[in-house]
Amino acid sequence: MISEKEKNMQYEVISIHTEQSAPNTKFYAYILDSSKEFQPDLIRPMIILCPGGGYEKTSDREAEPVAMRLLAMGYHVGILRYSVAPARFPTALLELAEVMKLVHENHEKWHVDWNQIYVQGSSAGGHLAASLGVFWNKPFLYKAAGTTPDILKPAGLILNYPVITSKKKYSHEGSFRNLLGSEYKEKKKEVSLEKLVTSDMPPCFIWHTFTDTTVPVENSLLLAAALRGAGVSTELHVYPTGEHGLSLADESTSRADGSSVCPPVQSWIDLLEVWLATRTEKDICKKREKHVQ
Repeated sequence: MISEKEKNMQYEVISIHTEQSAPNTKFYAYILDSSKEFQPDLIRPMIILCPGGGYEKTSDREAEPVAMRLLAMGYHVGILRYSVAPARFPTALLELAEVMKLVHENHEKWHVDWNQIYVQGSSAGGHLAASLGVFWNKPFLYKAAGTTPDILKPAGLILNYPVITSKKKYSHEGSFRNLLGSEYKEKKKEVSLEKLVTSDMPPCFIWHTFTDTTVPVENSLLLAAALRGAGVSTELHVYPTGEHGLSLADESTSRADGSSVCPPVQSWIDLLEVWLATRTEKDICKKREKHVQ
């Protein structure tokens, strides 16, 4: 048996509840605990993952395998298994807001640098992550969450082949229909995120493949153009080939039939590591600082 003193990692499963949340909505926290044997005062950034799935499910392939790679880089990681259809907007967004609050509330226990909380999303999870980037300072969100806007603002967004636009030519219609239900026609423009970008949006790391036929690359291009227009720092990578939903694009996230392995795309996680190191001042382990609310 491993004693409490010998543990160097915390793992917690926490239920997330909002008014419309599904019963199985949970946040899985993977915390790289500091050891009393060496560097006992380390704090680390945290990355919250929002797996994709068209707002119909949350993908296993875009959850724990990605978390393991980020943990190996030295980041705390959390996975939000958010509510999907028949839950409607803004249920998942409110759940993500609750998770941001939760991380802030536990920053001392988990040794989290509260200035460095990132949100990552893949596909429809990218829409959720980007929605937080757009709506973090909107009263409907922070008032419903019972907090202040600064608690909800991510330090940055990591968007893997994200669903962004509701423009018919480029839209992943299924995601928007699952998100909005019977209000799809009336409200789809209200969640077409490229139209909602302002200079208040956090810095973004975005990647997509040129040949994605499920969520066309224009989703990322339209978002990047809007971010450029608003003066928001953005790193965008477009790979020439690759299907949708590649996740890590290696064998660890291959599908049951062996597909979704694409060696040219595997570099995205290394590029992300460089981007994160730049964002965190090239030091992902900092001395613990007093959290001032």
